[in-house]
Amino acid sequence: MQSMTGFGAAERNGFKVEVRSLNHRYIEISVRMPSVLMEHEIPVRNIIKGRFARGKFDVNISLADKRQLKMGINKELAKGIYDAFSDLQKELTLPGSLNIDFFSSFRELLVAEEPEYDADALYNALNDAVSRVEEMRRTEGETLKKEMESSLKRLADMRNEIEGLSHGLAAHYRETLSKRIAELVSNLSIDETRLAQEVAIIAQKSDITEEMARFRSHIQQFLSALSNGDVIGRKLDFLLQEMNRETNTIASKMDDVRIINLSIEIKTEIEKLREQVQNIQ
Repeated sequence: MQSMTGFGAAERNGFKVEVRSLNHRYIEISVRMPSVLMEHEIPVRNIIKGRFARGKFDVNISLADKRQLKMGINKELAKGIYDAFSDLQKELTLPGSLNIDFFSSFRELLVAEEPEYDADALYNALNDAVSRVEEMRRTEGETLKKEMESSLKRLADMRNEIEGLSHGLAAHYRETLSKRIAELVSNLSIDETRLAQEVAIIAQKSDITEEMARFRSHIQQFLSALSNGDVIGRKLDFLLQEMNRETNTIASKMDDVRIINLSIEIKTEIEKLREQVQNIQ
């Protein structure tokens, strides 16, 4: 399991590469390099995409030895210009001579020669830097995993406590409702069967058995995802949304202050987990 925060740097045969990774919903890559290396931008992006699934990556590639730019002459163009003006001079019988000073006004004759470099060294440096980013992301991911496992244990404990407190509450609600209704209609003739049905329906609405089962299932799925690793951030975020939904339902069904307080604590723990999950690939 990886977090999305990492840094790696490497230097090989005159190339210096730095790679930074931060949180991002998808994968976003920014590459900065000298113009002479721009032909390698797409391969560099593909290497990042091949190693990671999520994160915002800043890749900075520089030439550590600052190779000197060399200037050359476009000889073919110079010959063409010389021949054209020589022919014009002969045709018009113009005086004078064509010497080296004549070419100084033709800036297009000067050509910048790209410095030579070892492309293998560039990719070796990049792969070294990327491997260090990956190592850092895995290390931080392992730390996050342990923290989240502790949070999940707390959630499971609170969930079990709610389940224990809820035992017998449905029967208690049914008994209480029956007594209250009986008091209200003591002087009226009522259908006992219909009354029992209505009381049962009201009591059923306060039953949280299904919510408790789904909450347990979400915790188990969360733990399983942590163990499997790989790209799990979005799945974990979805499971936390579902846990939060079940907690809200439980709190709305219960009027027991102990269960309501536990529900608040559960939501607080879920929010802590959500912050951690935002940094998981």
